[in-house]
Amino acid sequence: MILRKTSHLLFVYWCGVTQQIADQGLERKGDRADLHKMTRQNLLQVNKHAPFKSYLKFSEAYGPVITVYLGWQRTVVLVGYDAVKEAMVDQADDFTGRGQLPFVIRVTKGYGLGISNGERWHQLRRFTLATLRDFGMGRKGMEEWIQEESKHLRARIAEFKDTPFDPTFLLSCTVSNVICCLAFNQRFHYEDKHFLRLLNIISEILKFGSSPLGQMYNIFPWLMEHLPGHQHTVFAQIEEIREFIKKKIQEHKETLDPSSPRDYIDCFLIRMDQEKNNPTTEFNYDNLVCTLMNLFLAGTETTSSTIRYALNVLIKYPNIQEKMQHEIDVVIGKNRCPNMEDRKSLPFTDAVIHEVQRFLDIVPFSVPHHALHDISFRGYTIPKDTVILPLLHSVLKGEKEWATPWSFNPQHFLDQNGNFKKNPAFLPFSAGKRSCVGESLARMELFIFLVSLLQHFTFSCTEGPDSINLIPEYSSFANLPRRYQIIATPR
Repeated sequence: MILRKTSHLLFVYWCGVTQQIADQGLERKGDRADLHKMTRQNLLQVNKHAPFKSYLKFSEAYGPVITVYLGWQRTVVLVGYDAVKEAMVDQADDFTGRGQLPFVIRVTKGYGLGISNGERWHQLRRFTLATLRDFGMGRKGMEEWIQEESKHLRARIAEFKDTPFDPTFLLSCTVSNVICCLAFNQRFHYEDKHFLRLLNIISEILKFGSSPLGQMYNIFPWLMEHLPGHQHTVFAQIEEIREFIKKKIQEHKETLDPSSPRDYIDCFLIRMDQEKNNPTTEFNYDNLVCTLMNLFLAGTETTSSTIRYALNVLIKYPNIQEKMQHEIDVVIGKNRCPNMEDRKSLPFTDAVIHEVQRFLDIVPFSVPHHALHDISFRGYTIPKDTVILPLLHSVLKGEKEWATPWSFNPQHFLDQNGNFKKNPAFLPFSAGKRSCVGESLARMELFIFLVSLLQHFTFSCTEGPDSINLIPEYSSFANLPRRYQIIATPR
């Protein structure tokens, strides 16, 4: 009750602040800030449970480029495929800045790959991409790791023997083990209590970030720091993840062989030593800790949630599940592990996986961008320090780009002959120079894990297909699917 009252009071307070700004003329209509087209907009006009829906409605009246004020922060929202593509791809250099979300700044203090800009971002992104590729990301070596992990997943599911279970943390363990192999050269047992505790924290972090309270923290961080609330519990939990990563780094320091790096940590430690006398280097301890946190968090929850959502879809539409299984049986059979070469021979299965990503729309805002300098865009000037939201939701659900955007329809990715077809508006990983670092890894995981599961199990639930609700349980920074007890019947 206290939290609800606090949230309501903050909303009311925000309205007063925004109205005062408008009344004082600080929005400067007619000046370079004329971009916004919307005056005196405030949070009470934004759906706090699914804010991206409000921005879609605003764009119907004000066009594809709009400005809203969230507290004192000027925010430009880009709506629709054309505007997002023009910014993120055609003017990629102008839109490389990463938004400085107060919640993430509080956690990382500005260190790490995810939130950085400028030289720090350039150095860390180049190194991270090169290192992950060296250890197999997007290649045969990584494919073998995922295939091996899929066997552990299937064995664990088989233990439930037709009884209902919640797959949430089982899938989190599976996906997280892949990134843990890359980062720590270690996989964890599905019953490891400490590992499960960390995965639960990751889940809670994403829920908090997608809750009204999490949104309020990003608008009023200075106020939320002094108010009681769940935010303090979340920050304490994040410290548990930080301590886990610090422990892993220390273990690597004690066993490091510079001539034979085992994983991401080893490579970073070697680079730190090589550049210890370079005053401009970004290879330091804080950047290592926070980049590992970025990889651990981002490499776990988004992909595992997408797989969980896919299972919900297959239970809701058993005819789609049956058609996928038939295609898989014909092409691969039930004994051989799937590999990425199989994808081109499984067009319907590939189309369903793409449609799962499109329909879930897991990060509807993308990760916020930031104007590092004044940007000229579509005849407007976006002032320096403006937050920029490329509304991926409007791209993945665009009525011009998709025949039935609000329905689950694998035909979106199939031509008239049943062959897989690409759609340029398929941008679940964003686009441009700040697109997801782990895109190739996520694509490989989604395909191999889901095909492997369908080879061996048929999924259902005791309440029947109609009980499955595909509307996300949480919708804000991320769309998080609802949790169900499911049944995996061996085939």
